[in-house]
Amino acid sequence: MKVLVINAGSSSLKYQLIDTITHQSITKGIVERIGADAEFSFSTRDDRKIKSAIDAKNHTQALTYVLDNLKDPANAFIKSLDEIDAIGHRVVHGAEEFSASVRIEEKVIKAIEKCCEIAPLHNPPNLQGILACREVLPDTPQVAVFDTAFHQTMPKSSYLYAIPYEFYEKYGIRRYGFHGTSHRYVTMKAAEFLDKKLDEFNCITCHLGNGSSIAAVKNGRSVDTSMGYTPLEGVVMGTRSGSIDPAIVFYLMKKENLDAKQVDDILNKKSGLLGLSGISNDLRTIWQEELKGNERAAVTRDVLVKSIRKYIGAYMVELGTVDAIIFTAGIGENDWNIRERCVSGLENFGIVLDNQVNRDAKGAITDLSPFGMKTHVLMVPTNEELMIALDTEGVLKK
Repeated sequence: MKVLVINAGSSSLKYQLIDTITHQSITKGIVERIGADAEFSFSTRDDRKIKSAIDAKNHTQALTYVLDNLKDPANAFIKSLDEIDAIGHRVVHGAEEFSASVRIEEKVIKAIEKCCEIAPLHNPPNLQGILACREVLPDTPQVAVFDTAFHQTMPKSSYLYAIPYEFYEKYGIRRYGFHGTSHRYVTMKAAEFLDKKLDEFNCITCHLGNGSSIAAVKNGRSVDTSMGYTPLEGVVMGTRSGSIDPAIVFYLMKKENLDAKQVDDILNKKSGLLGLSGISNDLRTIWQEELKGNERAAVTRDVLVKSIRKYIGAYMVELGTVDAIIFTAGIGENDWNIRERCVSGLENFGIVLDNQVNRDAKGAITDLSPFGMKTHVLMVPTNEELMIALDTEGVLKK
């Protein structure tokens, strides 16, 4: 099956065309700055990157450019749009409505619309992508794959906040968790790699990138996760603060004469690695400054590592038995130093790194532990697009 995977942002449309038989990406690309000076870039069959300026005033026009490019004989991706068997959409928030991927029908669209209130930055553009596909390819089946779905197996003790229960009942205020597609994918790949049955597999998955979250997975199911009602909670991130004392919000509003939107902007866009370091939200840049002796850069990396280790420690206690600690996403897959520091000193718990293997790990799933360890430390490249494509195929085959 050929599945077109769509990830629509407020002014962007990212896509991949994936063959679910071979698990290979036929091509991928993105339309950026939709509505103003739009730019289209895509990968050719021989993996060259081609960019061009286009006129795309909305997501429907952006999708039309993408489809024209896919069927262009010069690119040799597909001969006809009829070859696209299905479309799989990344949808950030499914609230309590969706615990699995679903075929998109009118009632699903209405439910996604309802979730826009609690995910105003993500669900509206996700919905725009769905509606654009329905307009341009009305006869092609579509499936919604939710970031929150994997975490719907969490018990109430993990997802309820200690605020008046009525706010959960009235407004659905609870921990939802995000990056579920990635956490699920690397859990499945790790269990397969270690020859473990998924329903008997316990792991801690560390999705570390510009946005980061950690999940505790017991018997293949999420039982806890670091992100909460929104993606702001949890570990330190590129520009997000992660978990802080809530009273800081009220103090800043009073001292700096800020309104709620301004504080939201500070915590989501000006905090995290960027706010701490004063340099960048890119950990590679911060590390280079640390190596030059920049103390603030060094402290920033220390704060990040400590925030990750707190969740690893908490989830080790919660799970009891841990078959693997998994590092994935941009930082998790590429920063050997962060991996090393995150598990340093855990030898008494049977968690050890082979430092040379850790430093050399790149591109493919790798066991970073010495032979014979009970708890493995793994680097597992994530592939959310493939997971979306496989889920789309699975839903339609049902």
